[in-house]
Amino acid sequence: MRVLLTSAGLETEEIKKCFMDLAGREMSQIRALFIPTAAVDADAIAVLPKCMNDLLKCGIPSANITVYDLHTGMDISKLQQYDLVYLCGGSTGYLLERINATEFNQSLKEYIRNDGLVIGVSAGSLIFANNLKNNLGLLDTTLDVHCATGEKRGKLHSPLKDHVQLTNTCALLIRDLQDGMEIIGE
Repeated sequence: MRVLLTSAGLETEEIKKCFMDLAGREMSQIRALFIPTAAVDADAIAVLPKCMNDLLKCGIPSANITVYDLHTGMDISKLQQYDLVYLCGGSTGYLLERINATEFNQSLKEYIRNDGLVIGVSAGSLIFANNLKNNLGLLDTTLDVHCATGEKRGKLHSPLKDHVQLTNTCALLIRDLQDGMEIIGE
C-alpha cells in the first residue's frame, strides 16, 4: 500500500521526496492519472495549476499525465496502466459522489490493494476517512486538513484516535493499515 494523504499536495521538499521514493522509478517514466473532479468552485479551480505543477516539478512529463474527470468509471485493468493516481481538492462530497456513482471506488480500492500509488490533496484525502458516509474506508477515523497545528511527526498505531489533523506542511503516509502509518513533515 502506498497512499500519501495531504492538505496541500507536495508542499514541502520532504513530502515531494517521499512521493518520489514511493514511486520507486525514474519520474520521466511515471504515468499519472490526474483527477480534478472535486474542483467545482472558483477557489478550488484556482489551485488546479499548483496541483498539476506538483507532478511537473517532480519531472513527470506533461505527456504522461492524463486528466480524468470521472464522467465514467474506469475498470481496474485500465487503472493499473497508471503508476500514480493524484486526487485534487475541492468539494469532498461531490468527489465522493462521482467516485461512487461511476463505481471508480471499486477500481481505486483494488488499485490501492495491488500497491498502486495514490496522492490525495485536501478533499482527495478526506474521501478515505470517516468524514462522510460511503467513504472509501481506508481510515477508521476522521481526517482534518489545513489545520494550524497537526499531528506530531512519527509512526501512528492502530487503532487511530478519533481524528487526525494535517497541516499544509505534513502528510499521512500509509504503507499498511496496522503499523504502517506515519506523519511526515511538520
